[in-house]
Amino acid sequence: MRAHQNLVFTTAVRIVANDAQAEDIAQEVFIKAYENFDSLRASETAGAWLRTVARNLSLNYATRYRRRWRFFSEVHDRNEDDDLDFEATLEGVESPSSDAAQFRQSEVIEEALRALPEKQRLPLVLFHFEDMSYEEIAQHLGVSLAKVKVDIHRARAALARVLARHGITPDEVTPS
Repeated sequence: MRAHQNLVFTTAVRIVANDAQAEDIAQEVFIKAYENFDSLRASETAGAWLRTVARNLSLNYATRYRRRWRFFSEVHDRNEDDDLDFEATLEGVESPSSDAAQFRQSEVIEEALRALPEKQRLPLVLFHFEDMSYEEIAQHLGVSLAKVKVDIHRARAALARVLARHGITPDEVTPS
């Protein structure tokens, strides 16, 4: 299970964008793994099982959190202002130019993902990191297919702007 702890945490933190909550989710994932230890012990798909459980628990958290705070988001509708706040979040991040360029690039991308508004981050992460289809994302998030497509498009555009400011082109981005 130790071999999968980073996978579980990374999956959770990309979805919930909160280290403390991701740690709680990771603990819950490993409790479920302990409860199913007999079947997971010799399984070659234990990593995939853990990732799926982490994704589902993270989505459950995000859904509960979204409902809980919907009132506040309705009071202050920030539809088009999200990108401005997002870009300001990464002002101090340097461009990758050293031997640790790939690490720095990953760091910039992860920080950029965390800065995205949840309505953009969730579909983007589920599509690119969890390999879910647009239809699956719409179903999991309880939104229309068109909204998923628009939110992913906006998230990609926001990420591209931030990465360009740091001298990173989409061609240079390596999957993590």
